[in-house]
Amino acid sequence: MVTTQPKKGDLLIAEPAIIGDVSFNRSIVLLADHTNEGSIGFILNKPLEYTINDLIPELDASFKVYNGGPVEQDNLYFIHKIPELIPNSIEISLGIYWGGDFNEVAGLIANKTINENDIKFFLGYSGWDTNQLSDELKANSWVVTENIYKKDVIEKSYKSFWKEKMLEFGGEYSIWSNAPENPSYN
Repeated sequence: MVTTQPKKGDLLIAEPAIIGDVSFNRSIVLLADHTNEGSIGFILNKPLEYTINDLIPELDASFKVYNGGPVEQDNLYFIHKIPELIPNSIEISLGIYWGGDFNEVAGLIANKTINENDIKFFLGYSGWDTNQLSDELKANSWVVTENIYKKDVIEKSYKSFWKEKMLEFGGEYSIWSNAPENPSYN
């Protein structure tokens, strides 16, 4: 369901654009926090060339690491759906949690207790100051939708997620679903 006022746990779907922001072109952002002071989110569909093992060699796992956004890209963040296993997690909404005890996460990975369907790692995050997101919404940079996938949004395929949303919106959006990511390839 498309909404006009974002709230914590919603998805921000980047509007199609021929010349767009490199960071957010075809992005789907999970809003981890949204208050009068600003908003924080993580881009769900922009994998980097790294695995968790590349960043933390002690972790023998090949979990993908995603570009969470342009802010603090030297910091590692994570969302998950296993708060009972990761102390100090903060609920975003609908069974999705942010952060928690990373030493516990490392142990769970080492013991192969969790897999990529349980947790998603990000370098950086997406952040908006007080009125910045409102201004971007007024400029039609984003479509705000309810997270209908709930905690299973972690498992959505990054390759087809944006295209699926364009097809779901229908109309002119359907045309954009098949356009090349880089218009110069057309």
